[in-house]
Amino acid sequence: MAVGEGISKAERSQATRAALMATARELFATRGYAAVGTEEIVRSAGVTRGALYHHFAGKLELFAAVYEQVEAELVERIAAAVDVPGTAPLEVLRGGALAFLDACESDLAVQRIALIDAPSVLGWERWREIGLRYGLGLVRGTIEAAIEAGQIEPQPAEPLAHLLLGAIDEGALLIARADDDGQTRRQIGDSLEKVLGALAS
Repeated sequence: MAVGEGISKAERSQATRAALMATARELFATRGYAAVGTEEIVRSAGVTRGALYHHFAGKLELFAAVYEQVEAELVERIAAAVDVPGTAPLEVLRGGALAFLDACESDLAVQRIALIDAPSVLGWERWREIGLRYGLGLVRGTIEAAIEAGQIEPQPAEPLAHLLLGAIDEGALLIARADDDGQTRRQIGDSLEKVLGALAS
């Protein structure tokens, strides 16, 4: 059977988009946005330049889609890691934050795409808009649960969520740029645990 035989046009289109995303993600993560050209992406993905422009306006929009994919997968991974029945909400918040910091150090896609390249390539506003779309809801929901459980004194959850996420993101940016055998990750983690501990009512 020939390649593509028996596959619908929609399925071929979806497969082409997936190939472009997977290839671009690997190249962006290992080499960085500036060092990767569209010709290399389409050649490595085994598709035409026209196929890239059919799915994306250009390299920038492809990068934005890859960054959003990285964010979505990261939030899903963290949520699954802390989804242990009976775990107190404040401990869930702590575990999720530390898991995120670990990913910032060990996951090349998170480190290079989400934290090093995305702020400059997409601009701060768009970078934050995408990041908040995924991380803020998770943090806010956990804070609300902790307040309801009496672990954090009653207060508006939204501003506290923004403050905590800002602190966590700033720590993540430091970790992503550090080259000190995990020392920055440990220091940020220790400081974050103190901050979260101070929230306990």
